[in-house]
Amino acid sequence: MQAQAHHEPYAFSAPQKMYLWLGMIFVSSLLVADIVGVKLFRIPLPFTVLGYDAIEHTCGMLTFPITFLITDLVNEYYGPRAARRLTYIGFAAATYVFIILNIAQALPYLEAPYNVSPESFNAIFGSAKIMYVASLSAYLVGQLSDIAIFGMLKRATGDRFIWLRATGSTLISQFIDSFIVSYLAFSLGRQIFPDPATPAAPLSAIPDIAVTGYALKFALAIAITPLIYLGRRLMRRYVITHPG
Repeated sequence: MQAQAHHEPYAFSAPQKMYLWLGMIFVSSLLVADIVGVKLFRIPLPFTVLGYDAIEHTCGMLTFPITFLITDLVNEYYGPRAARRLTYIGFAAATYVFIILNIAQALPYLEAPYNVSPESFNAIFGSAKIMYVASLSAYLVGQLSDIAIFGMLKRATGDRFIWLRATGSTLISQFIDSFIVSYLAFSLGRQIFPDPATPAAPLSAIPDIAVTGYALKFALAIAITPLIYLGRRLMRRYVITHPG
């Protein structure tokens, strides 16, 4: 009888390790954005811009822009197929978390003084289901749009103008994302699941809601442009020149 061949543990290459780390940050950023997005913040501005004197948005914006930064880096060095794979992994992970949250809500409650009250638990994880689904749907369309636009700009610019393809693709895809999430969360979603306490916004109000969110995303996209160059430098130094 032939002896079974012994297989050594598979050693990951530097590009594979980097892809895993980028994937971890990507998925974590997406899940955190979906969970903390139930809270809104307001930061007053010392000036007025387009009639707005404060920044008002969801706390999900703390980490959501990171997903587009990582998508662009992966698209740059691993190609659009790897970037789409990362997008689908993030979508699957967020869907999995959504299912678990719903199961947790449905489980029988333990009456005990040390247990969190069902009202408190449901207020956080139950009140934002429409926003969660809307955000996840907009994320999928926005990410795939970002990957496609990035690819078109890269073919047009070659190895030059990374700021153009990274920032440009993010600005366009975030514009699409903002309108989709605003329409699904504040209009269509509330029509499908009506609640007298939160009536659906008229279709005419969606552009104002979307533009308010997009203004912040626009500023963040410009602000993280230097991080694109930093990430590119790190990728060249630790992945491209040390592939083993």
